[in-house]
Amino acid sequence: MNLDVAVEQNKSKKNIPLWLIAFTILLPTAFAMFATSETNVAIPYIAGFYGSTLDEANWIITSYMIANAITLPMTAWFENLMGRTNFLKVFIGLFTLGSLLCAVAPSLNMMILGRLIQGIGGGPLQPISQAILFACFPFEKRGQAMALFALSVMVSSIMGPTIGGFIVEHLSWKWIYLMNIPVGIISCFLVQFFIPEPEERHKPKKVDYVGFSLLVIWLMTMQVVLDKGEQYNWFDTTWVVWLSGISFFSFVFFVVWEIENKEPMVNLRILKDRNFAIGTYLAAFVNMIIYVTIVLLPKYLQSIIGYTAYLSGLSLAPRVVSCLIMLTFVDRLVAKIDNRILVAIGFFFIGLSTYYYTNLTLMTSFGYLVLPNMILGVGVILTTVPLSALALGTLPKSELSNGAGLHSLAKSVATVTSISLSSTMVARLSQAHQTHLVGNLAMTNPVFFHKFGVMSHKFMSSLPMYSAQIKANALYYKQLIVQSKIFAYVDVFALFAIVSFFMIPLAFALNVDFKKKISEEKLKMPVKQEESA
Repeated sequence: MNLDVAVEQNKSKKNIPLWLIAFTILLPTAFAMFATSETNVAIPYIAGFYGSTLDEANWIITSYMIANAITLPMTAWFENLMGRTNFLKVFIGLFTLGSLLCAVAPSLNMMILGRLIQGIGGGPLQPISQAILFACFPFEKRGQAMALFALSVMVSSIMGPTIGGFIVEHLSWKWIYLMNIPVGIISCFLVQFFIPEPEERHKPKKVDYVGFSLLVIWLMTMQVVLDKGEQYNWFDTTWVVWLSGISFFSFVFFVVWEIENKEPMVNLRILKDRNFAIGTYLAAFVNMIIYVTIVLLPKYLQSIIGYTAYLSGLSLAPRVVSCLIMLTFVDRLVAKIDNRILVAIGFFFIGLSTYYYTNLTLMTSFGYLVLPNMILGVGVILTTVPLSALALGTLPKSELSNGAGLHSLAKSVATVTSISLSSTMVARLSQAHQTHLVGNLAMTNPVFFHKFGVMSHKFMSSLPMYSAQIKANALYYKQLIVQSKIFAYVDVFALFAIVSFFMIPLAFALNVDFKKKISEEKLKMPVKQEESA
């Protein structure tokens, strides 16, 4: 009897408007993304509240990212085990519980535990929302579905630092977590009434303990190395070398085990699908560009130009505007234009906007950042929407959640790798430029000798000659460090811009013939029904 009731409820859910399904699943997904980006700007305030160092407080971010990454590829397994509705309610509940624990945590250790629970709950929301949208929207509206998904992720990622900066400056950092609680409760009720169960569900017969253990070890050690590597000078530290080796071999064993296992927790065999493999690779690189600019640009504006956390986050807002504009017609572009061309154009815009950042100087105005940010928003939508459709479009419906989980995991790994890599490159390139430029601060350089004399005379009006010369020398050396950092940021932006242009030819390796076949089948369907009648 209970089974019949469940079947009837699922049938009634199929008549629910698509916009309501999209709102139901994207609401908690957006707030899970907010939890990642908002916390970054609140770390100094949280560290001060608990009386800890910034390095200790950074475990708040690391613990969330580890838990998030571990649960991403297990989305399909949990969905098949629990059922979609129960799965969503459980993980949204965990995310809400973690948020509550973060808000009331009496100590930093309890705060880290709350973030760990929050990460476990928030991890699967991104891939499951992508899979649900892809499955529920008809073929001709999948471009619109992926545009809605991309918009929710982009808005939450970009506006997170801005909203987080506003909250910590005008309210309390605890409101970053408190506002997730009513959203989580409302989302659980919406999921119960408006999210349909999948047509096919293969409940796992046994738990893949070996695969799960290897996955946890791989992602946990990788995240710690990427997060703390620069702080401890990478492979000059013994424990970093050991963790790197453990991470690498755990990854290799995980891949071999999951491929050979008859009932894997993560089905890696879908990587044989060319569209899924290439589309996931390209989507991961798009994510790298998004987060490199989201992390480096505000850092540049705060450390070099002196912007507040709120203003530096607000500088990214034009991306949201361009994303909203693109959302109004990108689904029509996806339906009418070869998606490979759209992806290629998108990468061109991404490369162009990233190259635009190579003109940053000490005199860069707030208005200068509007154009490259808007161009980047256009490029991201033009790549993300068709890539999601092409990568998941050739997979069977039963593998959509698994594919979306792997897709999201690849983007997550690319994100943490790019953030760590770009931060290290800025630090190392800054030292290299400093070594090169310091030769200009020599008395044998006539330009420096003249300016040094002028500055020393200015300070001599209030200081002895020796003290004035030391102060003038220190002032010029400080400017040298600033200029070295500017050159380093410019080099990193230039590198990612060049790689973006190199991604353009790879877009044409994707297959779009399956879309034509599906369209032809849709057109023939009414004819077949009439013949059978």
